[in-house]
Order: sequence, then structure tokens, then C-alpha cells
Amino acid sequence: GLGFNIVGGTDQQYIYNDSSIYVSRIKKDGAAYLDGRLQEGDKILAVNGKDLKDLRHKDAVELFMNAGYDVSLKIQRRLQPQNGPVGHQSDGESGGLPLAAILVPGLALAATAVWILLRYRQRM
Repeated sequence: GLGFNIVGGTDQQYIYNDSSIYVSRIKKDGAAYLDGRLQEGDKILAVNGKDLKDLRHKDAVELFMNAGYDVSLKIQRRLQPQNGPVGHQSDGESGGLPLAAILVPGLALAATAVWILLRYRQRM
């Protein structure tokens, strides 16, 4: 396989009022994982030039299964996190950046700025 799972379709809308096909999971060491470009939550618009608009889920799955060896995907990146399973990752992995990855550099930058300000004021 291509190494990823999909959700969505006209008969199984993943997002309310949207029958698009989305990547729900990238399988470790699968083709998509090794390639590195596809991400969980991406909307797949076309496979090998075939539009996925208004397809049932099973028809989309069939297109992927018959895509052949060289597969071309047209995708749309997810611009912001969605509520629900797309934003949730399995196998104990957390999605996005941990809060510490944002706070620690921010606090370090703020402490450095205060230190520079105090040193500057001492020289005056």
C-alpha cells in the first residue's frame, strides 16, 4: 500500500458538510512516511490526476488501491488544527508542539532582554 489511511467521502463525511478525502494516519515506515511530504490532516484533492470530489469512501479507496507504482497526489495542507480525530494521533504520540517548546525559548528571550536592559541602565 501507500502507507496511509484516509477518511471522508460523500457517504462518510469526516467534517460536517464536507465530503472531501483526508489523510487520517501515516503508517510508520510506509511509503508516505518514508517520502515525508504527506501529513496527517492533509486533504487529498486528486490521485494521478483523477479528482476525488464527490466520491464515496469506498470509491476513493479503490482509486488509491489501483493507483499503481508511481503515484501523484494533489493535496491541500491543513492550515489550522481541526477538532476531532484528524488532530488526534494514535500510538501515544502527541500532535503539534509541546507547550514547553514555545514557553522555554520565550522565557529565555525575555530573561535575556531584562538582563540587557539592567546592564544598560547600570552604565548610565
